[in-house]
Amino acid sequence: MSQELMSKAVAGSIKKDLPKFEIGDTVGVHCKIVEGDKERVQVFTGTVIARRGSGMSEMFTVRRIVNNEGVERTFPIHSPRIGQVEIVRHGRVRRAKLYFLRDRVGKATRLKETKKVKAKGLEAALPTEAPATE
Repeated sequence: MSQELMSKAVAGSIKKDLPKFEIGDTVGVHCKIVEGDKERVQVFTGTVIARRGSGMSEMFTVRRIVNNEGVERTFPIHSPRIGQVEIVRHGRVRRAKLYFLRDRVGKATRLKETKKVKAKGLEAALPTEAPATE
């Protein structure tokens, strides 16, 4: 019974409009920063190196390089402090966690990019077949 109450309470806080991003994608996370009585939005752009948890406790880790130092931040996906997550590019990876990027420097940290075609735009992107004339 307490599990049912907990799931009902959590259901209102879970975001429904999140984009589908995966490990290796470069994302821009819009986080709300409170300074005194002012609130502003700051974008943290980097590569998603880990994703863990499920439901309300799901989190993801983003890594970027600032002044030749690696900076990692872990964000709760369903936090009200996260405004939106925009996907900059999709990376091609073969692992679930990209912790090996911590040991790499410079151009070695880059991942190959994959081009993903949206399902709705598929018809427009593919050339149509011309009718045969005889």
